[in-house]
Amino acid sequence: MKSSQGTSLMAGLVATLVNLPMMYFVSPYEAGPMDLAAPLEAWLGGSWIAGTVAHLVISAVVLPAVYARFICRRLPGIPAARGVAWGMFLWIVTQTVVVPAMGAGFFTAWSGGFAASMSSLIVHLVYGLVFGVLAGGPRRAVPYPRYAFRTAEAAHAG
Repeated sequence: MKSSQGTSLMAGLVATLVNLPMMYFVSPYEAGPMDLAAPLEAWLGGSWIAGTVAHLVISAVVLPAVYARFICRRLPGIPAARGVAWGMFLWIVTQTVVVPAMGAGFFTAWSGGFAASMSSLIVHLVYGLVFGVLAGGPRRAVPYPRYAFRTAEAAHAG
């Protein structure tokens, strides 16, 4: 199945909707509920609803569009593996750029620490897995680099 903009947007919406209950019901057992609208609220004029809409637009529209346009064809492997890699990439960017910009410190050091960071990792990996499976991928996956499959015979011949 080819990953198109439309397919990616639908996959992003479903993955986001799968993650919403996780953030409010699964994460509390790790580090407390994740209210992603609250940090965005301050940036958007104090409206929790605007923060919620911004998070939904980013998760269900912007990130899937970036994935379909720039990322999908460059990742090797099956769609599920590409999705998990995408989720891991998003988690790293979130924990190293977005979270510190919102004042919570590098890897949520000042707002929940290790438990919050691990909860975020789980949520991002589930998002990526659901997204990858539903978005599919290019008709032919990018092959792994040739040097990754060198045999002992080829290594000694060269």
